[in-house]
Amino acid sequence: MASKIRKFKKVAVLKGGPSSEREISLKSGAAVAKGLKAAGYEVVEIDVRERELDIPDGVEAVFIALHGEFGEDGQVQSLLEARKIPYTGSNPASSRASFDKRLSKAIFIQTGIPTAPYEVLAPGSQMTLPYPVVIKPPCQGSTIGIFKVNSQAGWDAAFQESLKYDGEVIAETFIPGRELTVGIVGETVLPAIEILAPDGWYDFTAKYGKGQSRHLCPAPLTPAIANRAREIALETFRALGCHGLGRVDFRLTDAGQLYVLELNNIPGFTETSLLPEAAHAAGIGFAELCATIMEMARVN
Repeated sequence: MASKIRKFKKVAVLKGGPSSEREISLKSGAAVAKGLKAAGYEVVEIDVRERELDIPDGVEAVFIALHGEFGEDGQVQSLLEARKIPYTGSNPASSRASFDKRLSKAIFIQTGIPTAPYEVLAPGSQMTLPYPVVIKPPCQGSTIGIFKVNSQAGWDAAFQESLKYDGEVIAETFIPGRELTVGIVGETVLPAIEILAPDGWYDFTAKYGKGQSRHLCPAPLTPAIANRAREIALETFRALGCHGLGRVDFRLTDAGQLYVLELNNIPGFTETSLLPEAAHAAGIGFAELCATIMEMARVN
């Protein structure tokens, strides 16, 4: 994917960050730094602890491996834009639209991307969707604050817990079926992965607990559904105005209907994370993947 001729020589990897996803980001950043070093870059690793940046002199571009708030929501991108430092991934507006599910769901509806019916609920709001539903904070990742609610009996506790994060929640109709994800690097759409989670529910424990979930890559899909998933993933990427990389999460019903859940604009990036796993299935090694994304860095 990437040319051996590099635009950049000395680069920085931003990892950690001040969000609830800090520990995951530290792992992603360490893996990216290792991959970039293997690809021949001089790499500076920066552990971001506050909502500010200290970029050493001589750094030509930045690989953003910050998950969650500050990393994925356009804030760090805005700081880098102001300093005219090239960075990986999407611009501030697209990052925000991807990260804030209120914005991305509205864009999905406007552009005809299939997604589950939803409502935005504030304290005191009454939900009108039928059970079961999934509720989640609008601006969190890594399945933090997400709950599946099967009946009114479980609503209040889940709603109050999810509400703690952002002051509003997204409620959406639960789509029974299979969990899929499709990664994108540049304009290359990677093979779909199927995620087999305990009890069919991919929450934080299922995502990060050792041995909790299995991944099938490429996913065992009919050619028609596999192609359609890749088409919708690219449509979603473009509708949100993304650049460089992203990962689109889906539910697939037994009837073959695909529904987009969200786009992760800075997905997990250890060597065993979903996007690198899909790249590996496509014949792209981890160091090459890191270099390819690094070389797409720009001031948007």
